[in-house]
Amino acid sequence: MALSGKASVELTQLFAAQKAASVGEYPDAALRKDRLDRCISAIRDHADRLVAALNADFGARSPDASMLADIAASIAPLRHARAHVEQWMRAAPRAVDPPLLGLFGARAQVRYQPKGVVGIIVPWNFPLQLAFAPLAGVLAAGNRVMIKMSEFAPETGAALAEILHARFDRTELAVVNGGTDVAEAFSALAFDHLVFTGSTNVGRKVMAAAAANLTPVTLELGGKSPVLIGKSANLDIAAARIMNGKLLNAGQICLAPDYILAPRDQLQPVLAAFEAKAAQFFPSLRDNPDYTAIISERHLQRLRDLIEDARQRGAEIRVINPASEDFIQQQHRKLAPTLIIDPPIESRVMQEEIFGPILPVRSYDRIDDAIAFVNAQPRPLALYYFGADRAEEERVLSKTISGGVTINDVIFHVSMEDLPFGGVGPSGMGAYHGRRGFEEFSHARGVYRQISADPAVMQAFRPPYGASLRRYLAGRIK
Repeated sequence: MALSGKASVELTQLFAAQKAASVGEYPDAALRKDRLDRCISAIRDHADRLVAALNADFGARSPDASMLADIAASIAPLRHARAHVEQWMRAAPRAVDPPLLGLFGARAQVRYQPKGVVGIIVPWNFPLQLAFAPLAGVLAAGNRVMIKMSEFAPETGAALAEILHARFDRTELAVVNGGTDVAEAFSALAFDHLVFTGSTNVGRKVMAAAAANLTPVTLELGGKSPVLIGKSANLDIAAARIMNGKLLNAGQICLAPDYILAPRDQLQPVLAAFEAKAAQFFPSLRDNPDYTAIISERHLQRLRDLIEDARQRGAEIRVINPASEDFIQQQHRKLAPTLIIDPPIESRVMQEEIFGPILPVRSYDRIDDAIAFVNAQPRPLALYYFGADRAEEERVLSKTISGGVTINDVIFHVSMEDLPFGGVGPSGMGAYHGRRGFEEFSHARGVYRQISADPAVMQAFRPPYGASLRRYLAGRIK
């Protein structure tokens, strides 16, 4: 679909205005803090309105979950950046080589400059948190920014645009809404950096569009995040934490546990624990305000198709429906938590990122078998291990690769503001959060100050070359 002429002109003009305003700009710490403060107050002052917009977009979304995962989780990175931005902005000294030049007074340092204009493309599942988490680093780094909200969360996008545009000039921070045509045009702009959160397939398209402008990208792409349950794990605690993470937002989380690897001789106790915890958290589902709906009918049908594909391939299906409710006739698009036991590797549920309340559980005999299984799959955004065996834990950590790891819980590493967050390979590239985000969205400019005097040690590097240079080179080579 081609972008309409008026919309295309407006988008191009907005980018051009931000680009012109960013040339030669180096905002001081006070302005960067002010920008962060304006974001914090916007979220805090309009929290109820934003929660209502999220509920409208999903059809049924837990207000408490929205406050936790979108409101509070948006304010936290902004506050962290505000508290540390002055420290991050300081020039960082580096060693001088050869050291003798340092003794004469030469100095080397890294200065962090704003890149200019940064674009952020936001998904629908946590549209506030996944806008403000990278935005904290973008603003701390002194950039101007354009945010493209998801067309699948139009109420949230419209509310956020109105709220932020009341606090920011659009040349400073702008929120853009629209469909896939707008997203395509947005990703083709010559940003100084582009952040995308979403599927791997769309991430490839975004990266291809950015490549035309040699725009650096940060891609957070998800993937199938595994959970390894060790034989030493406390199953009651593990099940509570896994099911809480899996069923938050009805599993529509890039970091949600995507499949379980459990010891074969503990498989039935693991399944029973999962069922018990899900029933404890959600004794009813259909009209339970704590249980979130699926974002769209299309996505709901896709999830049903994943279950049916696994059933036809011989996997055991266990639907967790404590109140025996009928989901055929319902006001919203809710899907009961579903366990799929030992699905074949070729089944769709083991090949596609699930993004819903479906949890495949596969059994293993030895921990090395579980590790080998993980390593045979594309590298995931996250990996989770449950167990009290430190040697086994270290083996899992050292023998696997993932974007991040949480031990004895799920998802929590993303809430640690001082840990980098990002994927690896098919699950993404680049990272942000805390100082890592500041550095991601800054240009690290190397600056070297040469000594003003011109001693013999300096003259030795110029022709005609002589014995002094050869002795120096011999020492360096040796």
